[in-house]
Amino acid sequence: MTPTTQQLFEASDETWPAARVWTQGPWTLREGKGGGKRVSAATANGSVTEADIAAAEDAMRSMGQTPLFMLRDGEDQLDTMLAGKGYDIVDPVTIYTLPIERLTDKPIPRVTAFAVWEPLAIMTEIWAAGGIGPARLDVMARAKVKTGIFSRWNEMPGGVAFAAVHDGICMVHAVEVRPEQRRQGVADWMMRKAAFWGRAQGANHLAVLCVKQNEGANALYRALGFAPAGGYHYRQHPA
Repeated sequence: MTPTTQQLFEASDETWPAARVWTQGPWTLREGKGGGKRVSAATANGSVTEADIAAAEDAMRSMGQTPLFMLRDGEDQLDTMLAGKGYDIVDPVTIYTLPIERLTDKPIPRVTAFAVWEPLAIMTEIWAAGGIGPARLDVMARAKVKTGIFSRWNEMPGGVAFAAVHDGICMVHAVEVRPEQRRQGVADWMMRKAAFWGRAQGANHLAVLCVKQNEGANALYRALGFAPAGGYHYRQHPA
């Protein structure tokens, strides 16, 4: 059965976990410790008021975080309220998913992609070159069932990704391919390796989150057979 949108959001939280998560009033609040928007944004658990927004802003500022909210598909009222307060839209994202057997239908060539944890030094170097530094590596380390994916291509390091499993969903994050190795199928093989690894952990679906303006990545996931299953965007305080 295809995962629900709620299951996919839960998998995102569990496979890319914040340093701290708690409920305050109608909010789920997250302390990201520099790990990026997904682990720092507040999400609503129901209807909210202007006073509720102010309380969430205060809580985020008390952690040294700029107020940031994640708006999932259908949360139009909150989206309008935040727009009225001057919040800007940032990073609209599509959630993609597909049955895991769709990417375990052919063997991976030898010495092409490996499941590796802890990350090798070359893996952290490739991530760092793509803007994925120590704070995001800390996010990866907090996930429970996880692996890094390392690819070699043309007898050279090709790319890296991170995969983790929750509730039957293998979610892939932090996909980075070295510039000189792009458009040669490296990301394709890494996603397939993630599927084989995820299946071994009991997952039956593969999922990935992709910023809408990343045309190349969106095209890759669609070509692999991923289908959109939902989406979200952020509203960030103009300060």
